[in-house]
Amino acid sequence: MKALEIKIDKNLCKGCGICVDVCPKNTLESSNEVNEYALFYPRVRDLDSCIVCRLCELYCPDFAIEVKEK
Repeated sequence: MKALEIKIDKNLCKGCGICVDVCPKNTLESSNEVNEYALFYPRVRDLDSCIVCRLCELYCPDFAIEVKEK
């Protein structure tokens, strides 16, 4: 299974980094950009490495991530 897209709502994100930490394939990384609350949000580093485990979705306390599969 492969991910088609990982949607990150940067304005729901509080920059906790949990999604980056729980990803077993290092698909996500912290962005150099900030959201409207001046918080660093995650970005997709390598979409092809995503195994659609959805741990980022499950652990995100703000429901800011959605993984869409092919």
